[in-house]
Amino acid sequence: MKILLQSLLLAVVSLAAFAQSAKVNSSSAPSAMSNVYRVQEGYVDAHGALIYYQIIGHGAPLMIVHGGPGVSHDYLMPHLLPPARTNQLIFIDERGSGRSEKLEDASQYTVENMVEDVENVRQALHLGKVSLLGHSFGGVLAQAYAFKYQRNLTHLILGGTFYSVTAMNKVLAEEKHSMPPEALAKLEALEKAGLFGKGKDWEKGRYPDDYAKLAWGDGYFPYLYQRRPDANYDPVAGNTGTSWDLYREMWGSDGEFVIDGNLKSVEYLDKLSSIHVPTLVICGDHDESNPSLSRTMHEKIAGSTLVILPQAGHMAFVDQPASYIKAVTEFLRSK
Repeated sequence: MKILLQSLLLAVVSLAAFAQSAKVNSSSAPSAMSNVYRVQEGYVDAHGALIYYQIIGHGAPLMIVHGGPGVSHDYLMPHLLPPARTNQLIFIDERGSGRSEKLEDASQYTVENMVEDVENVRQALHLGKVSLLGHSFGGVLAQAYAFKYQRNLTHLILGGTFYSVTAMNKVLAEEKHSMPPEALAKLEALEKAGLFGKGKDWEKGRYPDDYAKLAWGDGYFPYLYQRRPDANYDPVAGNTGTSWDLYREMWGSDGEFVIDGNLKSVEYLDKLSSIHVPTLVICGDHDESNPSLSRTMHEKIAGSTLVILPQAGHMAFVDQPASYIKAVTEFLRSK
């Protein structure tokens, strides 16, 4: 019995020592793990559309919506990761894009429905008030969200975007006619012949590769990058990385240099003055969405901040990564 009591006493002492050690280790865990950023991902059922989300970082929530329309948040990675040191980043794939649910009825791909998807994700994840960053088409979506749900925002960041399809179509026409003459002639011949329903069955619903190379290469590349052209950029890759039913519904079927899908509803000039949350308008000086569009948004949104990065295109966070991230993080801290 004595031996048994001694064994039990030793066990109690050992457990107490272990508990004290665990307490010490637990109290030191946050500092030891402060440089670890775990990724949380999942889906929110936004009234019939499963929306993929990915969360990383610590701090106040910053939701990020991607461009396209019809691509995914992946092109923003890893370029927009640094703010995870000061903010909880919530990336989403818009309905029909990336890892989010594809819908049988393409008419459900609208800016208005995507606004509700953003709001459903915010509510489902219990984020409270958020900052919202939209790049390219995502900036259009961010504006539309602000018009309806401004009360849920602390900050708004509009990156390389536009407020009017009429204005953007003028910019696209100018960019098209700035192409080398031989490339422009080939591109217009392909447009005249019709861009869809040609080739193999798997090719009929997308641009011909020759057209993609001309439009996204000769046409867009000078406005995508300036200081740091991406050596991995492949203009034909967009043919396989785009949700084409969505893209044609929203952008249109008449080529890259005219928006004539349901995005034609985007005419926000008269609404911009209704935005009263702190707003950062940021773009490159060679942006595909011409800086004149950003200047107009800045003029119409009272108290907004305008940053035009030098030697930078539409992918300004690639051309000028340090300056882009500094502008975003300082804006989020200062307002």
